[in-house]
Amino acid sequence: MVLIFFASILIALYVVLILLYHMGWWLQKPFVKSAVWMPHTKVSVVIAARNEAANIEQCIRSILAQEYPPELLEITVVDDCSEDETLTLLRNLEASNVRVFLLSDFLDKEEKVISFKKKALALGISKSTGDLIVTTDADCWMGRNWLSTIVSFYESKGSEMIVAPVQFVHDNSVLQLFQSIDFMMMQGVTAATVRLHLGIMCNGANLAFSRKAYNAVNGYSGVDHLVSGDDYLLQLKIKKQFPDSVHYLKSRAAIVHTLPQNTWQSFFQQRIRWASKTGKYEDRKMTLILSLIYVLNCLLLFLFLLSFFQSFYWSLFGPILLSKMLMEILFLYPVAHFYRDKKQLVYFVFLQPLHIVYIIVAGFLSRFSRFEWKQRIAIQKH
Repeated sequence: MVLIFFASILIALYVVLILLYHMGWWLQKPFVKSAVWMPHTKVSVVIAARNEAANIEQCIRSILAQEYPPELLEITVVDDCSEDETLTLLRNLEASNVRVFLLSDFLDKEEKVISFKKKALALGISKSTGDLIVTTDADCWMGRNWLSTIVSFYESKGSEMIVAPVQFVHDNSVLQLFQSIDFMMMQGVTAATVRLHLGIMCNGANLAFSRKAYNAVNGYSGVDHLVSGDDYLLQLKIKKQFPDSVHYLKSRAAIVHTLPQNTWQSFFQQRIRWASKTGKYEDRKMTLILSLIYVLNCLLLFLFLLSFFQSFYWSLFGPILLSKMLMEILFLYPVAHFYRDKKQLVYFVFLQPLHIVYIIVAGFLSRFSRFEWKQRIAIQKH
């Protein structure tokens, strides 16, 4: 009876959570740039790049191709000790508004760097001059109206930080479809979370913030002892000081595209890195929400295993799993419509068991605070 009561409460809380996310997504109204809008904000696009020889040219060229006045745009790239041809390719780019810095030139030999990416971004921001800073990753590319949409939103809303959408471009492999559906769910949750003030969520692949806000919170100072979280932790700091000025930009023109991980190992390393921030920052709402999700998935696995020993538990496992999937697919459908990728939802039910296992494994391994990323072994400080 205790287990039945606990399971009922847990799935009821999850249903309420997904309904909140559904409401938050719909309340987040689409933004359309005015046809007569003229930009006047100088923008600095800042990129930290490490071992991105396969992607860096496409990224930079897609930014240079933006429908935005060149005199109001500068691109600052910081090479984070790349061991491939990234730096050579950057230096071969013939563009006057692209500046390249080597992180190694600015590191103190006596300093023990915990987060190289935060260090690289801080360097890039310090060398840039724009009033609006936009960060993206070196393996991303954008449509021609990406920057103009962000800046138009910034100028009309007076935002101090703008969280914008990111989309995985996938093939039909199980690995990439799984990542795409999972990431699309996170993107929908991000939009709802920002709208309803349910916690801190964003992605550094498409994040904009004012220089005023960055300086006001002293950049990454105070959070540079954590390996990851350059996006989340900066959002947390800005949200604290400017609680009503962090907004989500819901616009297809503002989407940044990127590729999912190409191996299961790198996928798990990425998600362990993301999960490693949980509980290490002052965001009780998000910590509680993530705990609820984790415990629910653990419960489902537990009930599934118990069912092989006592058939009664199938009658508990089945309704909980069906309720979970139904709520998630109802939430995902409008999000997939926004990203124009509804076809992949056909695979949602078949990938659900894999998703449950992944949540449990990634959450468990993140507690060990050790992962590999960009050919570096990272150990997260507690």
